Amino acid sequence: MSDSSIRIATTEMHTGGEAVRIVESGYPRLEGRTILDKRRQAREHFDRYRRLIMFEPRGHYDMYGVIPVEPDLPEADMAVLFIHNEGYSTMCGHAVIALGRYAVDRGIVPAVEPATIVRIQCPCGLVTAHVEVRDGRAGAVSFVSVPAFAAALDATVTVPGFGPVTLDIGYGGAFYAFLPAERLGLTLEARAGQLVEAADAVSAAVKAQMTIEHPLEPDLGFLYGTILTDGGDGRHRPTTNVCVFADREVDRSPTGSGVTARVALMQARGDLALGETRRFRSITGSEFTGAIEALTDLAGRPAVTARVAGKAHYSGSAVFTVEADDPFPDGFLVR
Repeated sequence: MSDSSIRIATTEMHTGGEAVRIVESGYPRLEGRTILDKRRQAREHFDRYRRLIMFEPRGHYDMYGVIPVEPDLPEADMAVLFIHNEGYSTMCGHAVIALGRYAVDRGIVPAVEPATIVRIQCPCGLVTAHVEVRDGRAGAVSFVSVPAFAAALDATVTVPGFGPVTLDIGYGGAFYAFLPAERLGLTLEARAGQLVEAADAVSAAVKAQMTIEHPLEPDLGFLYGTILTDGGDGRHRPTTNVCVFADREVDRSPTGSGVTARVALMQARGDLALGETRRFRSITGSEFTGAIEALTDLAGRPAVTARVAGKAHYSGSAVFTVEADDPFPDGFLVR
């Protein structure tokens, strides 16, 4: 395909301020047998399309997107790949919240009041979205993700510039390191650049000093990012966190897969029981709720399924093209 024939149409949404760019047409068809095969194919053969719509001048450093693909699970209503500045994530809660509303509004799943179920196959597995519908219009969305678990509690890594740091590792469709910002001498009111530097240093230390393994699927066994918290538990007032993931990307939402993992960590510590709901806030002030849906296991490991809820909004639509003499057909990043 020549550059001048590229024409990628998208619907633009955001959840809690975090962008969700949903590709509707113009992306090459992926032929992999499984969704993880499709993820590899996208990464190895079609990555220029990710760069085109994520990078400047059509996107920006913290852009986030969704590529719908054919599901390989018969019960799935749709399947998606998630893209960002570094590559392809395994789970994204804020995008699932947007996709639930999108699927109802686009007729991918017939609208049923008061709630419509949308089953979305993600690289980590099947995620079930519950979409509130009133007068035919989709609204708030909750989702129940794959089993989440505490991978490590009170692990210690040595972080250059900070020394020994104690943290937890949680899995909520992706692996994150969690710790209160105060352990790094910071508060979440610090400048964003300071939080990014600190969280990125923690991620690098964890990757160098710890082994991250998924009990069933090697492709899922990697640290996606670090989430700095205010140390709260969300019981009486929202607990704020900031997620720095991929290549130093900052989530504007409370991070749906991160909330899922935090719920699992709270349950593992005995701080959250069935029937309790906690509130989680992002640096933009947007909120998700999180609760334990059920106790379960994953390959013999104690786990939970969590229900996370929030709301997405439409912000527009776009068609991205490339002129034959455009000097930046693959985009670029400046930060």
